[in-house]
Amino acid sequence: MGRYIIRRVLQMIPLFIGISIVIFIVIQAAPGGPETTLLATGRFVSPEILEAYRTRLGLDQPIYVQYFRWLTTALSGDLGYSYKSAQPVLQVIAERLPATIELMLAAYLLAATIALPLGVYSAIHKYSPLDYAGTGLSFLGIAMPVFWFGLILQLVFAVQLGWLPSSGRETVGNTGFIDQLKHLIMPATVLSLLYIAGWSRYMRSSFLGVINSDYVRTARAKGLHERRVMLVHGLKNAAIPVVTIIALDVAGLFSGAVITETIFAWPGIGRLFIQAMYDRDYPLLMGIIMMGSIMVVVFNLFADIINAWLDPRVSYD
Repeated sequence: MGRYIIRRVLQMIPLFIGISIVIFIVIQAAPGGPETTLLATGRFVSPEILEAYRTRLGLDQPIYVQYFRWLTTALSGDLGYSYKSAQPVLQVIAERLPATIELMLAAYLLAATIALPLGVYSAIHKYSPLDYAGTGLSFLGIAMPVFWFGLILQLVFAVQLGWLPSSGRETVGNTGFIDQLKHLIMPATVLSLLYIAGWSRYMRSSFLGVINSDYVRTARAKGLHERRVMLVHGLKNAAIPVVTIIALDVAGLFSGAVITETIFAWPGIGRLFIQAMYDRDYPLLMGIIMMGSIMVVVFNLFADIINAWLDPRVSYD
């Protein structure tokens, strides 16, 4: 396993370089540029000023020169400065990262807490009314647009009932835990919806394949209690593919947070990404997208390690 991890880490280096090249080209090929923020003010800006602005940012140079300049500084731990705020990109991301981690962790725990028991119960009570209800809700959760669901929650619980705040991370002047929890409920629910639907179906399918296996029948033949058979012998083996999927979906939570944070004005990385796109803030966009790419690759490796740890039959050496 140690050699496998080292090999995968070494393979990440050219992979990240390739990803950065593609991302850099796509961002640079997008219409407009940072100078559009000057034009958006409505004031007259002469072409000479716009050209001087691009020259100061180094955007007048060939794209390969810009990329190698960015790569050189990135390898030294410096992702450059935001065009909008003139602050270091790492500093801007670090300021927003705690809010996104808080939202992702809440959604992750909520999805796992609901989806896994629901999948196990649906498998044990196959074709029961609750199983049919769980299947229907799962299909609804997969098909329902996230932005629409978020707006409906805001309309019902914030506007009509007034139980929860409609947006933000906390109320101005109130930094208490209860207030922050109220702000977190709706965004975490919206972000976790798709994963509750998917994970519960994966858990049900995996558990159904396990409870009819030979070793489960053998455990029953030995006289073990049914609950012990299901939870110890069945659940441990059924969880192997599901845990792998859950580990891979961590990076998906990060990308899903872009829409959720925008709907609920959550001050995290997702909302920052949308703002950086509007501002054509190239260094900030590169920093956010590269962070997301690193999460995808790292959690793929993490999923493989978990899979080998849970299933002794898996060997990567």
